[in-house]
Amino acid sequence: MVNSSWKPALRARAARRRLGMLALIGALQAVTLLPVQGLAQEAAATTSGADAVAAPSAPAPGEVPTQVEPGRLMPCPTSMGSLSSSTLAPVSPGTVALIRDRLKKKVGAPTSICRTPFGLYEVIVDGDFFYVDERANFLLSGNVFDLRNSENLTEARKEDAFRVDFKSLPLQLAVKTVRGDGTRVLAIFEDPNCPYCKRFEKEIATLSNATIYTFLYPILSRDVKAPDDSYPKSKAIWCAPDRGAAWAQVMLAGKHLEAAPDTCKHPLEEILALGQKLHISGTPTLLFTDGRRAPGAIPLERVEKMMAEASRPAKTAQ
Repeated sequence: MVNSSWKPALRARAARRRLGMLALIGALQAVTLLPVQGLAQEAAATTSGADAVAAPSAPAPGEVPTQVEPGRLMPCPTSMGSLSSSTLAPVSPGTVALIRDRLKKKVGAPTSICRTPFGLYEVIVDGDFFYVDERANFLLSGNVFDLRNSENLTEARKEDAFRVDFKSLPLQLAVKTVRGDGTRVLAIFEDPNCPYCKRFEKEIATLSNATIYTFLYPILSRDVKAPDDSYPKSKAIWCAPDRGAAWAQVMLAGKHLEAAPDTCKHPLEEILALGQKLHISGTPTLLFTDGRRAPGAIPLERVEKMMAEASRPAKTAQ
């Protein structure tokens, strides 16, 4: 999977702030512990006007958490992966204010703050998941596993938190390819210069009875004067007489298309904005009709499995 520039930017910010790192060695994925430096004074600082908040305070023992700032923070779910219900909960206003104010100055403005069953607070910033203590003195970046069943709880939460309302997607902005009866529907964000996308297109070449909506998502580079750059190449595909055929020629046959005329209108800027709104930071990214997503060039078998699950009556499908 090819990622856009947000990851290097995040790493650069972390380096500038001299955040320490602690690797957890073992069979599981490494987790990074990042001390949030220089925030004691910030916690005591006051604000005024529209940004004024209640004085930060840690929750009292036995305190019943309450949801704060409706419409500004994502609601906390009642489960985390396969854990029992009521394992994530809204956070007290004081704790939210403290965590929000500290992180927005160091990492970014949180869109979700929830209490976890393992003693930390889950925070989502720009689509990234972090974990902090109740005073936001330390920040964990990485995946959390339930060792009882080896479940990746972070990935399970990402799947739930970033479900897409498939019916609301502007499919008219995508390259439409129909195979067989076209009954199964799939949307994909892809960059025509992404090597993983080309590998994935070969992987799903035999996917039958499907309608595939391909959103041309040129995030690798945007040199509009270079014919083989992602942006001009995407424009050439969109402006071709047969978009589906042009896409296949580029991705499967490696064909170079003629540059699109300057007068050709295209939706690339709209698609880039859509991808940013959906927190799509790499290609390929697959969106299924039940709202789930799958980042990366996953095997055909997994595509088939997820499409079958998405089409079940209990799921939301198009």
